[in-house]
Amino acid sequence: METVALLATALLLGGMVYFAAGLAPVVFAHLPGSVSGPFIRKVFPVYYLYVLATSAVAGLALLFVRWPDAAAMLVVAAVTVWLRQGLMRQINRWSDAAQAGDAEARVRFNQGHRGSVIVNVVQMVVAVVVLARFV
Repeated sequence: METVALLATALLLGGMVYFAAGLAPVVFAHLPGSVSGPFIRKVFPVYYLYVLATSAVAGLALLFVRWPDAAAMLVVAAVTVWLRQGLMRQINRWSDAAQAGDAEARVRFNQGHRGSVIVNVVQMVVAVVVLARFV
């Protein structure tokens, strides 16, 4: 189980870093806004499913290794469900309203986006800490 937990945690962190530092910046730097926004909107649900699956597998495998780390990974999975099913959908609604000229929606979009980035960074830090404990 330790090997499964290690692999799932490494895949979780690697995928998160790739998306945040690789895919998203390249998409926004090289595609026009009319394409980059809709593209990223399609990628996010898949990204969150990936984070959910890898963190859940890591958490379940870690139940047999270190329960505090298991709890941390299962919290990452649970928060990801909220991000995917709740916050992401609301951010998309705010984005649409902001693009239609709603100034209040622009403020809410910026706050929601900033909050989602902070949550993702915290999730990455949790993965780093759990991964480091394998050493």
